[in-house]
Amino acid sequence: MAIIKTDGLTKRFGDFTAVDHLSISVEPGSIFAFLGANGSGKSTTIRMLIGVLRPTAGRVEVDGVDVISQPRRVRDRIGYMGQKVSLYQGLSLRENVEFYAGLFDLAGNQLERRWGELRERFELGDAETEKADDLPAGVRQRAGLALATLHRPRLLFLDEPTAGVDVHHRGVFWDLIQDEAAAGVTVFVTTHFLEEADFCDWVAFINAGRLIANAEPSALRQRYSDGYRVEIDLPAAERAPAMTWLTQIGDRIEATPTGLRLTLPILDAEALAALDRVRASCADARVRIEQAPMTDVFHRLVATTP
Repeated sequence: MAIIKTDGLTKRFGDFTAVDHLSISVEPGSIFAFLGANGSGKSTTIRMLIGVLRPTAGRVEVDGVDVISQPRRVRDRIGYMGQKVSLYQGLSLRENVEFYAGLFDLAGNQLERRWGELRERFELGDAETEKADDLPAGVRQRAGLALATLHRPRLLFLDEPTAGVDVHHRGVFWDLIQDEAAAGVTVFVTTHFLEEADFCDWVAFINAGRLIANAEPSALRQRYSDGYRVEIDLPAAERAPAMTWLTQIGDRIEATPTGLRLTLPILDAEALAALDRVRASCADARVRIEQAPMTDVFHRLVATTP
């Protein structure tokens, strides 16, 4: 049973339609990426999902709760982190922890145990006494996620959580997100970094308020890209024998200055076996596999959507 479900979810601001009849479902324990360009309707959608913005039309249910009729009940079940991490300036990180704990009736030994776990896991011990406004961006980001999970929610809503953070800290942050999902938490994440879709189980693309794709990342690549590009470095004498294996899995083969290039719509067991035979037949063979960037998928998707 879906833990998040919308049916015809719509939000208008005057004559402007920010979200247009959105229908999605999210499976428990999955990482669901909600992708699109800036201004596409991502943040408006997430605000409706967490009950802080009332829809113009449609239905939305989160963890079995009707969000429109019972928004407060929903907020007790979720964790939320936005692009601007909600740490109170002028307070230390520890003081922020105590404030957030109070919202969920966490105190005493129960709070100490839970914060001790998070402080160690998110590597926040050295920052605990620092003022929130003095924390580096990467530390603020980890602290924001720690506070969002303080009360052990079943659902995490992350709205542009890696905006303004360098590539290294984005990678660290996604490791933490995947840890949450592995523990059974459902993660709904919006981002304009389209390459982050590869960290997710499911991807929905929104454009100008409308849902234009909703599938696994591999299925989107298969439909909206040329597939996988395989570069094979081979000595000239080994190229003809390699073609024997490669023509069994594809016909889009071309010569390159260092060997052969093959384009495959899917990378299945048969294709991998053929590439292994090429490697085994030539000790000097080097095989590199590249998948289409999700940015390319999105651009082709937008171009082919009416």
